[in-house]
Amino acid sequence: MKLEEWKERLSRKRSLFIGEETAHRSAVLVPLVQVQGEWHVLFEVRSFKLNSQPGDISFPGGRIDPADPDPMAAALRETGEELGVDPASITVIGELSPYVHSASFVVYPFVATLDYEEVIHSYNKDEVEEIFTVPVRWLLSYEPYMHLMTFQPVPPPDFPFDKIVNGSRYKWRIRTVEEWFYDYGKYTIWGMTARILKHFIDTIR
Repeated sequence: MKLEEWKERLSRKRSLFIGEETAHRSAVLVPLVQVQGEWHVLFEVRSFKLNSQPGDISFPGGRIDPADPDPMAAALRETGEELGVDPASITVIGELSPYVHSASFVVYPFVATLDYEEVIHSYNKDEVEEIFTVPVRWLLSYEPYMHLMTFQPVPPPDFPFDKIVNGSRYKWRIRTVEEWFYDYGKYTIWGMTARILKHFIDTIR
């Protein structure tokens, strides 16, 4: 194989990061709704009947299925299922940068407008405990606060220490992650939802 052939292959569209093809890939929607003539961001409180993260505050969304043609289609499908709206009635106005939690977990966020009155009467009670909104104007003026979380790698018992320099005394890097928090009334928005929210607010600011 000649250098020109390598150059051509390197110029092709490729994955966002190494491991994207095999990662757990999800897509979410940052829903914008009008409440009394003012733009709000809509949030879900996950049903307490769910096995995964019951009661957490989140954006509508979920795992990208093999049948989904792209992440946006997955975000629209999941939003339709959770909020009970026709995906065709959702207007996507933009795409945010992907949230890469790790090489094995990535989330693709989109921003869209939808009809709040429709959502109020149709959201899926099996998946969503309740919905609430926060004015964009409030979010633009609010200063979220941050705490640091640290993660220490723990190799499994069968890890091949004999193959690496310093063996079991190898100095693993400790990963530090920012956790952002938004307090709005009785609600605290944090975790991945807060990270995506902050990115959205910083972008439009």
